[in-house]
Amino acid sequence: MGRGRPGAPRDAAVQGTGGSSAISKCSAAERGYFEDRFLRLLAGRRRRRAPLVHRGYYIRARAVDHCVQDFLLKTQSYPRTQILSLGAGFDSLYFRLKDMGLLHHTVMYEVDFPNVACQKATLIKTTKELSALVGDTEGERLGVTTAFSGEDYKLLGVDLSELSKLSTALKEAGLDNEVPTLFIAEVVLTYLENSRSDALIQWAAEHFSQACFLLYEQMHPEDSFGRVMQQHFSQLNSALHSLSQYPDCEAQQRRFFEKGWTECSVMDMNEFFTCCTPENEQQRVQSLEPFDEYEEWHLKCSHYFVLTASKGMEPSWTPLLSSTTVPHHHGPVRIVGSINALVCEVRSEASGLRRYGHHSALITPNVILTTGGFGEENGQHCRMRNFHVLIKHEGYWKAGCVKKENHDKRWDERLYHTVSCLSSSLALVVGGRTSPNAALGMLWLKFPKTCNDSDPNDITVELVSLQPAAEPFALRWRHSTTEVIFKGEKYLFIYGGRSAVQPVLGDWYFLHTPEISCAVEHLEWPLMLHNHSSVFLPNEKELLLIGGGGNCFSFGTHLNPKPVSLSLRNILTSH
Repeated sequence: MGRGRPGAPRDAAVQGTGGSSAISKCSAAERGYFEDRFLRLLAGRRRRRAPLVHRGYYIRARAVDHCVQDFLLKTQSYPRTQILSLGAGFDSLYFRLKDMGLLHHTVMYEVDFPNVACQKATLIKTTKELSALVGDTEGERLGVTTAFSGEDYKLLGVDLSELSKLSTALKEAGLDNEVPTLFIAEVVLTYLENSRSDALIQWAAEHFSQACFLLYEQMHPEDSFGRVMQQHFSQLNSALHSLSQYPDCEAQQRRFFEKGWTECSVMDMNEFFTCCTPENEQQRVQSLEPFDEYEEWHLKCSHYFVLTASKGMEPSWTPLLSSTTVPHHHGPVRIVGSINALVCEVRSEASGLRRYGHHSALITPNVILTTGGFGEENGQHCRMRNFHVLIKHEGYWKAGCVKKENHDKRWDERLYHTVSCLSSSLALVVGGRTSPNAALGMLWLKFPKTCNDSDPNDITVELVSLQPAAEPFALRWRHSTTEVIFKGEKYLFIYGGRSAVQPVLGDWYFLHTPEISCAVEHLEWPLMLHNHSSVFLPNEKELLLIGGGGNCFSFGTHLNPKPVSLSLRNILTSH
């Protein structure tokens, strides 16, 4: 809920991020990630979000609550304290704290755009459960910028970019510069131009004798995820200004020291979840709903941080002290060679490659089959039904869709499976899933004995079920299947992965194949190297990366559009 110029179209766009955030928080609360019976009264529309979104808002809410409650605990001996929430939007923090009995000597101030503050004030006045907590209002003392005033709750309508107006409005509302004060900014300051957000941070340090600051924002704009993240917010007309000047935790920490704060701690959300969240709480969250999108979860957490700063506090306020020591591995890094990345030239439509969680297999020396995963099909994001083929012909790649001979046979749109080619006409599909609680078994893929390896549209595949249809050991995903030779016999070695019941599988199986019978370099687009597939081309000494991408939390879905070849010649020849 950032701040821009009053009346600008960008203001409306930024305000929209606050409404979307409230809906997402409400969805997470209803699923049990945290308790908050007030969100449903403030959020307006209700919509069920995905598990990945729930986890993102859970860790954000937990970080804020952890720091706020630590502030209230450390200042409980003071006769009076204050909390000032900048860009509060439709947040429910005041009502939760009041309901828990934690505001005995604390006054809470909330600031947002005038129209947002007026909407929230109307909600409070007309909602019995909310107005009962605030108590009797002091309507006769409402100032020009005050939308709502209670004994321990003040709601102001002021643009944060206008610092002089903000300072005057807070003074008129009764904010005391000599009282211990906690400033909260949840994804707010980044929407301001850096000169304005810097001025606000410095103003808070200079004008309050005992002050604490809690900041939650994005970071790391330089990698693929960060570039997609920036693009998303720019398309929403709410660009993230702070990322260029303050791209990481260290830069944000220096920023606060330079603006007058004497203590400052910061950590990304992976570290916060690991070090500041008790193990039993981590296990509780894991059990709430099926989830295995850990790549996206860790990426999201690595691109957000929580920062706490203070000045004039005795003792100093340090809520981010880690209770767990995360091991750091130090030692020399040995560079064995360089790898050149080059976007492959594809001389036909390659839209079928925009997918992740799929599998690619080399079925003949020049033909690569890609199956399953999640991606883009017929203009929609969905689990992929179509098979895709890449053929290398006369030095470039051709792409096309594979024809299925038996359309009545369901592929089940599986993700995170494996495909092992046992011959030029036969491949075995093992495992995969449609959802984190729906595992799939094995399936044969049959190819013609001879096929045109210059035209991808001439390749067909027949899907044949095994008997029995699903061996118990095959009901897994994110596993590995490798062809091995043992005592002259060919086997498929299946190892690891997870199932609908077990999050980590440590078992393995050898399938005797005769008995399994059928009755980087910088690119012009962000390259997200997870959930892709790879195929080694021995003659070219290249590794071909196909697909990849993921759900970038609230930023939409990113799918790598073209295959990428990694030349391994330098590494292989160095040995």
